[in-house]
Amino acid sequence: MPDSPRAFRVRAVGRARAAVLLVPLAVAGLLSGCGGPSGPVTLTVLASSSLTEVFGEMGTAYRQSHPGVRLRPEFGGSAEMAEKLSERDPGDVLATADTVSLNQADRYLDGHRRVIAHTGLSIAVAPGNPGYVRGLADLERRGLRVVAGAPSVPIGRYTRQAFAKAGVSVRTSAEEISSRAVLDQVRTGDADAGVVYITDLRSAGIAVTSVPIPANENVTASYSAAAVKDGPHQDEADEFVSWLVTPEAQGLFHKYGFATPVAPQ
Repeated sequence: MPDSPRAFRVRAVGRARAAVLLVPLAVAGLLSGCGGPSGPVTLTVLASSSLTEVFGEMGTAYRQSHPGVRLRPEFGGSAEMAEKLSERDPGDVLATADTVSLNQADRYLDGHRRVIAHTGLSIAVAPGNPGYVRGLADLERRGLRVVAGAPSVPIGRYTRQAFAKAGVSVRTSAEEISSRAVLDQVRTGDADAGVVYITDLRSAGIAVTSVPIPANENVTASYSAAAVKDGPHQDEADEFVSWLVTPEAQGLFHKYGFATPVAPQ
């Protein structure tokens, strides 16, 4: 028996309402596939261990101004972080303690690069300076256990530049992959002295004493950052790299003892 006109109209209206309800669901599904309302984008930031404290605070600050983006930092030696870019899905941003490390990862990075902060060098010694180290020249002394960064990592390159400026030839007892690793050797008593970034000293607290290196023998360490090329969140990564040279981010760098670039690079 054929449907009555009223029954036909009821079914037609029902189908129309169902179609209207499906449209928002379909749009939501499309947006969730491109990082829309389903949740924030998470940026993996591969960074020098010397940036641990400042980047920890930056995660909170950045999320406040960019609520759709979260930062997930991974810390280690700059060379170690750069090498991770050869792995599958390594991360979204690379931040290193020198431009050499960034250049070594050039094929994985886009052209959007920034110099984000500067620091200098200091000599770390045991509390109270029992070895009476007064400067770089004293690191040549026989019997003194001196640890330095390896020649292939930023702190090692900077340290050797400082040795050259001071005209000293230092025999090291060990070589490490980062300034933090050098600092740990001194902090635990496995070394008598080591050259580290000034900004790393505060992480050791009272466990070490700092011996300043004069300006004419010191060198400037420059931190650089770039977005990973062809990553799933490259636009967001580029935006974060640009944010690192804004007054808000530079204020945080300054809070943790870093010098800031005179102007955006």
